[in-house]
Amino acid sequence: MRTGRRWLALVALTVTMVAVGTVMWSGVGSAESNGGVRVMPLGDSITEGTQVPGGYRIGLWQRTVAGGYRIDFVGSQFNGPANLGDHDHEGHPGWRIDQIDANITGWLRNTTPHTVLLHIGTNDILQNYNVAGAPNRLSTLIDHITAAVPTAEVFVATIIPLSNAGQESAARTFNAAVPGIVQSKASAGRHVHLVDMHSALTTADLIDGIHPTAGGYDKMAATWYTALRSVPGSIGTPGGPSSSPSGGPTPSTPPAGGRSCAASYAIVGQWSGGFQATVTVTAGGAAISSWTVTWQFSGGQTITQVWGADVTVAGADITARNVSYNGALGAGASTQFGFLGTATGANSAPTPRCTAA
Repeated sequence: MRTGRRWLALVALTVTMVAVGTVMWSGVGSAESNGGVRVMPLGDSITEGTQVPGGYRIGLWQRTVAGGYRIDFVGSQFNGPANLGDHDHEGHPGWRIDQIDANITGWLRNTTPHTVLLHIGTNDILQNYNVAGAPNRLSTLIDHITAAVPTAEVFVATIIPLSNAGQESAARTFNAAVPGIVQSKASAGRHVHLVDMHSALTTADLIDGIHPTAGGYDKMAATWYTALRSVPGSIGTPGGPSSSPSGGPTPSTPPAGGRSCAASYAIVGQWSGGFQATVTVTAGGAAISSWTVTWQFSGGQTITQVWGADVTVAGADITARNVSYNGALGAGASTQFGFLGTATGANSAPTPRCTAA
């Protein structure tokens, strides 16, 4: 792994997770290169690794290294712990199929992957976004991928289970259409392969009803690895040079100040009557052990589902506190939580206030 590179728009942030003693980086940075087969992990927050930064990419990387394969994860995004040897990916929290599709050609031209790992459609279900049309959108996205990188091996996964019964029913209906879509592409001579990810996990493997636990992500990693090994050349051949992780990004200069934190609120998706938002918490000039974020809604918004924080609602007043795994932050380090909500009026972004201990 190369070190000492210049970063692009955002500098990756270092997060010290006291409970497990791991260092994590998150953001958008210049690509790492490990000289191996170029693999693009592509999708939404489940690819990014919400709740467990790095997600399935940790276990997949470790399996490929142990198996003697040499791979190079590629993508415009960057996050994960030190034991993930390559942090690049194309996972975008809150994004639907159409949003990935709107950007895919540029991403592929910039990175030219040999293999694409596609897990997408969960947010189409969560946002109830023309769910009946989701299979057609997926088919179009696959067409755009295979047109941009016609020799690439494209692995298309069914989406993992959801705890909400109605959403899970919609997910099963969507998943039922995926094998036919994949078969139609393969029959047309394209390098498209089906991965049954839904059967690999159960709702017991979910930390918040949507995103996997660390164990659930590892089940995803094992499923991807089995699928990749079934297609010769998709991750090269075993026995190549080791890709042991080394080095890492240069952390940003922590802001001056004492025990404090700042919070920023972003609406990452909206649809009729609903929305998805994320809140990023950043420690000040000293390490903190816990944080609390408060804000007030002004447009009749309500929160329906939360991950990465304990939230208390008192009318329009919202209080969000860290959970066990994301309260301790090093100086200048960040973490993120998110939620789904409904809105009856103008869904303007509030101004959050953060306090730290």
